[in-house]
Amino acid sequence: MSGHGGGSILKQPRTVWVVAFASVIAFMGIGLVDPILPAIAHDLQATPAQTELLFTSYLLVTGLAMLVTSWVSSRIGARWTLLIGLVLIVGFALAAAMSGSVGAVIGFRAGWGLGNALFISTALATIVGAASGGSGAAVVLYEAALGLGIAIGPLLGGLLGTLSWRGPFFGTAALMALAVIALAVLLPRDKGPREKRRLSDPIRALRKPALALLAVAALFYNVGFFTLLAFSPFPLGLDAIGLGLVFCAWGVGLAITSVWVAPILTARMPRSRVLAIVLPLLALDLVVAGLVVGSVVGLISCIIVGGLLLGILNTVLTETVMDSTELPRPVASSAYSAVRFLGGAAAPPLAATLAELAGDQVPYYFAAAAVLVSTALVVVGRPLLARADAAGGHGAVDEAEEIGLGDAA
Repeated sequence: MSGHGGGSILKQPRTVWVVAFASVIAFMGIGLVDPILPAIAHDLQATPAQTELLFTSYLLVTGLAMLVTSWVSSRIGARWTLLIGLVLIVGFALAAAMSGSVGAVIGFRAGWGLGNALFISTALATIVGAASGGSGAAVVLYEAALGLGIAIGPLLGGLLGTLSWRGPFFGTAALMALAVIALAVLLPRDKGPREKRRLSDPIRALRKPALALLAVAALFYNVGFFTLLAFSPFPLGLDAIGLGLVFCAWGVGLAITSVWVAPILTARMPRSRVLAIVLPLLALDLVVAGLVVGSVVGLISCIIVGGLLLGILNTVLTETVMDSTELPRPVASSAYSAVRFLGGAAAPPLAATLAELAGDQVPYYFAAAAVLVSTALVVVGRPLLARADAAGGHGAVDEAEEIGLGDAA
């Protein structure tokens, strides 16, 4: 397995592996609640739309907090930012486990999102900065951690969810505590002076046309991502174990294509072309999911196929963002993530509301339309992505500068 810059992506410094390990555990939190959504709705007497707010509060706070993560890390350092983020997750996961109402769980998931924002934005920048083999290899490792975490999260949630809906929250707190210990012991202290960043840097970063284009495209893409992830447990109607197995398979597919398929595709064609091809395939998968929503086997098949496509898109989008501008990577990551998570925050309750009003198939059609908007943005704005395509080994930055796009990108 090799990165874009040649050499094995497995030959990495200790810092990369320590942060990647913690990232796996952190990303487990995204899919952990999937298998227990119906149980929470039943036990806490909540509607599906109310239960979906577990995703919304988590992702909304994660996205908004992303705007300050680069400012925080530039002052206290990456190591302390990562540790504080994980400690917050431990505390709020424990608080959610001991809650007695869906409103309290929603609130504590919001606090969880704050810790998540501090961790994941800093983790990506840390891995990219420390990895050998270039940013492409680093992003592949980061997305592999994401995929593995998303795969294990639902399975663990399903297993612990058979005991109680509180089980997955207690389990997450224990695993996050393990990650805190691992980082505290194994992650080296920050070296050298830190470049102090302004609080406004992520907002100012969105003035860059390439970054703004990718952020808005990812916002619409995330509507498809989180409709598939967060809404599907309800029409499937499976128990916690069944849902855990389905979304574990989904996450495994996502991890496989993140690590192996995405690099193969970007080695053969520009990143922007990969996005323009795979995004419509995801929209088609969502349309088919709407058509077969009454069939458990059919819907499971669409979920797993969706995972395969999402793995490619996650990796290529992240690579493109990291190389689309001259901005410091923590700033670019914060700005991009702040916008894209808004799509993820809106999708789950919107999907549940559309299902209540018009039927279970409608959320998938709506998500497909959102992904097509993302496709259109990438296709129309493709000249702005010339810098990222060149960094991936296709095209040339000089060509972008000749048509007046060098400064804009």
